[in-house]
Amino acid sequence: MPVRKFDLTKWLLTILLGAFSVLFLVPLIWMISAASKFEKDVMEFPIRWIPKDWNFIGNFQEVWLGKVPFYLFYLNSLKLALIMTACTIFFSSMAAFAFTKLRFKGRDLAFGMLLTFMVIPEQATLVPRYLLMKWLHLYNTHAGMVLMGMFSIYFTFLLRQFMMGIHSDFIEAARIDGAGYFKTYWSIILPLCKPILATVGIIKFIWTWNDYQTPLIFLINKGLYTIPLGMQMFKDEFADNYAVIMMASLSAILPLLIIFVVLQKQVINGISLGGVKG
Repeated sequence: MPVRKFDLTKWLLTILLGAFSVLFLVPLIWMISAASKFEKDVMEFPIRWIPKDWNFIGNFQEVWLGKVPFYLFYLNSLKLALIMTACTIFFSSMAAFAFTKLRFKGRDLAFGMLLTFMVIPEQATLVPRYLLMKWLHLYNTHAGMVLMGMFSIYFTFLLRQFMMGIHSDFIEAARIDGAGYFKTYWSIILPLCKPILATVGIIKFIWTWNDYQTPLIFLINKGLYTIPLGMQMFKDEFADNYAVIMMASLSAILPLLIIFVVLQKQVINGISLGGVKG
């Protein structure tokens, strides 16, 4: 039986990375601890990681049942994130399919021109988008938010890179069987793209959930606010109560933590697959 050689470097590197992991988790652990305390105990030093007097339920009720409608911000963020994620997956994957598997004049030129728009900062398009939403009478509406976020050049590129690794024989076989373009896309291409579609969906959901700039500019009705804007209202309302603010922050990031912990392999695998195709 072969004896496994002790690798000191590997062990030291593992210990070092483990220590860094614990260090990066300290803010999250402090947030959970602070959200479970009374305000008077939050800033005590040295830090008491396990609260002596628990107020988790009280802080929870203040956030979800208090005068700031946190539940409404949550529903707004959930609605926008789900709709925009579904639209992005659908339209970006269709565009990627066209740029990869369909043959038409100027295809590569059109894709190259599309990629050039990736270098334009999002902030540079705020004024044109504002004027366009005003002209369409979609300013201060969730429909306008969805319209602006339903397509992504980056995800089109990522999906195209993945689809380039799908053999064209699948397309030819579907065509021989009488399938049209949409049926080929829907029944053949999409099932083969599940790993990258999961990655696109997860990243788009997280980006939409965390987006602060777009709702800040395009929403003025507080009933339409999302979680990031709602957190700003909490900061103004409870500026001297860090326990409640930490409970609101913990509630805000909880869906993202669950999504990443459960589906992190899909994210990593999808990005790696999308990056090596073609």
